[in-house]
Amino acid sequence: MSDDPKLTAQRRDSLGSSVSRRMRKAGQIPGSIYGHKQEAISFAVSADDLNPIIASGHKVVDFEIDGSVDKALIQDVQWNTFSTYVQHVDLLRVDANERVSTSVEIVVRGISPGVLAGGILEQIHHELPIECPVIRLPEQIVIRVTDLKMGGAIHVSDIPLPTDCTTTLPPEEVVVHVVEPRKAPEPDENEIASSAEPEVVGAKEEDSEE
Repeated sequence: MSDDPKLTAQRRDSLGSSVSRRMRKAGQIPGSIYGHKQEAISFAVSADDLNPIIASGHKVVDFEIDGSVDKALIQDVQWNTFSTYVQHVDLLRVDANERVSTSVEIVVRGISPGVLAGGILEQIHHELPIECPVIRLPEQIVIRVTDLKMGGAIHVSDIPLPTDCTTTLPPEEVVVHVVEPRKAPEPDENEIASSAEPEVVGAKEEDSEE
């Protein structure tokens, strides 16, 4: 039995932006599924069914429509301007052993000794582009920073990937590092001296009268 979540949809024949807006107001999200030289189908799916799947990080679903079930990869999710709701979703039909290219969320876990020492943790990459068989596709990549000291970094080469999975990022690429906080620039001594000298009001007028 598949461990992938099931997503049931209804075929839709009416297309267009106005139709999509009405669907979203009714709690439905428009989408499309394509691939494997089969018919591209436009569909509608319940937001209550799709949103938890996206939030969980699942990339592969058992997609059911018209009584037929296909293994499908969540290929693209389009959000509104403020990323508060999904506007459209694209699915790609796949086989369990087929290699696919996608991006997986990088999650940082733990407390860094460098941060405890006053450093700042910076995450350079929040997603990792990977290529691997569908059955080995991880929901997320977890990086633990419990050994990351001040000035230390975790590179792509330090990330353990599932068997048969590769990434297109260079191995020397920094994913997470701890840096020292930036110090405020010290003021110029001349500026301090000039600002400290009080201005004598009326001095010029007195000189001109003499």
